[in-house]
Amino acid sequence: MSIVRLPALVLALALAGCATAPQSAAPPATAAAADDNLNAVAWVQTSAEYRMLAMQTYRSAAALLDAALADPDWDALLPEDRLVPARGLAPAVVLDIDETVLDNSPYQARLVRDGGEYDEASWDAWVREEAAGAVPGALAFTRAAAARGIEVIYVSNRAAHLEAATLANLRALGFPVGEPERVFYGLGRHIEGCEQHGSEKGCRRQAVSRDYRVLMQIGDQLGDFATIDANTPAARAALLEAHADWIGSRWWALPGPTYGSWEPALFGNDWRQPREARRAAKRAALQFSEG
Repeated sequence: MSIVRLPALVLALALAGCATAPQSAAPPATAAAADDNLNAVAWVQTSAEYRMLAMQTYRSAAALLDAALADPDWDALLPEDRLVPARGLAPAVVLDIDETVLDNSPYQARLVRDGGEYDEASWDAWVREEAAGAVPGALAFTRAAAARGIEVIYVSNRAAHLEAATLANLRALGFPVGEPERVFYGLGRHIEGCEQHGSEKGCRRQAVSRDYRVLMQIGDQLGDFATIDANTPAARAALLEAHADWIGSRWWALPGPTYGSWEPALFGNDWRQPREARRAAKRAALQFSEG
């Protein structure tokens, strides 16, 4: 092997050129696309404050169980949902499931990671994993109710065909689960004599009213407590105001920042709009102080 030796001057010029040549910048790392749900999901999964709020809600509700049970006229259903007089009926508490009893934040986290949005196929697959955890405080509350002979009823917008997986998930976590026909009212369940509209729960609350005096309703969305006739911010505010006296006694709400009917109310309930159009409508709904 022969070695080529460069003259010293040539070598010096070559080295100088290398030293002064501009260095190309490393390509920037690909930034994750902005996701409206990132903060909400991170808050639910990591903040002590979320756990505090959930535990506070359930502990406060549990503290009123005995008073509610002792008052024969105590009822948490509105007159339009009460088909049979409550006095003398067996006592029950009615709970939503998702983000009220079961924590589905891992599913929401997957959507954030993948840049996706909710769809029925991915949701069904998640429910069938039976991997949801318990919302803080929910297990203790439902067990306290069951220990007092109060039926625990789940009125959920999980589709009726997901009943088996849902109840298996609840049982695995230790939640009280009675006979499915009496305690699980899923979306699509036929209620005799009542025409259901979309995901509204009015018909299912009416079905519960035939057999139970409802001491409390617990959920994370306004529709868990009453029928929303017009899903607009103004109509929702008026509905809440009309029944404000029941908040913290008969009605108990959990924080639900990751999704809910509050969101489509901001863009005319039209999910067919492109994601950016929906985002623009939500930005337009923000309120700013002057200055």
